[in-house]
Amino acid sequence: AECVSGCVCPEGLFDDGKGGCVEEKDCPCIHNNQWYSSGQTIAVDCNTCTCQKGVWNCTEDVCYGTCMIYGNGHYITFDGKFYDFDGSCEYVAAQDFCGDKNSSDSFSIITENVPCGTTGATCSKAIKMFLGKTELKLENKDYKEIQLDIGDDVHYWNRTVGLYLLIEASNGVMLIWDKKTTVFIKLTPDYKGKVCGLCGNFDDKSNNDFTTRSGVQETSALQFGNSWKQSSTCSDVTEEIKPCDVKPHRESWAEKECSIIQSEVFKICHSKV
Repeated sequence: AECVSGCVCPEGLFDDGKGGCVEEKDCPCIHNNQWYSSGQTIAVDCNTCTCQKGVWNCTEDVCYGTCMIYGNGHYITFDGKFYDFDGSCEYVAAQDFCGDKNSSDSFSIITENVPCGTTGATCSKAIKMFLGKTELKLENKDYKEIQLDIGDDVHYWNRTVGLYLLIEASNGVMLIWDKKTTVFIKLTPDYKGKVCGLCGNFDDKSNNDFTTRSGVQETSALQFGNSWKQSSTCSDVTEEIKPCDVKPHRESWAEKECSIIQSEVFKICHSKV
């Protein structure tokens, strides 16, 4: 036995992370560097986690898959693969008609990349969402509905949530648009492995997301992206344009302006990002 400097809890009690001692049943839990008392709940994606005796106990609901398209040609697929593809054309972001016996034809989402800003970079500015025989065109901060001659009736709802326009369809497809350059496409788990396009195939494996329109697996984001263009008259993208390489004299200004993100101002967010 030797002496150890500092404070310890009496036998049978546990450190509560705040300088006090509690019984095991009252042990807190930690998430994102924050302490939560026993019985408190947090939301993780579509599941609820409850702190019980120092351990998180979570529901196991299967959540929507999410694909994100933002800025000048940045993509994060349903399976979490991150890549850049910067083409100025209309491209299939996601659809469930993929040319095999499993596929149906209930939805298609087309993203149109058009030049924006002064760098020649492209942004996703217009989106077409096909739901059965309904076409929704989202551009210029608004959307309009066009009825097509053929297709099924697919019901949908729209609402504005903060900065975002949210469109939710009865076939399990959801689109969230910030009315500028960011689009989230959300699908129910029923679509796992049954979709294709720039958002990948949603099969929980990111290494096969670069599957072209003809079903070939590519390693190059450029060849993969070019295969999903809607019009053959668009020219293929041959190189990835990096804005900082085009205008190197702007780099130091950009770094100075953006450094606020990593500063004390946003410190509370750092563990969550």
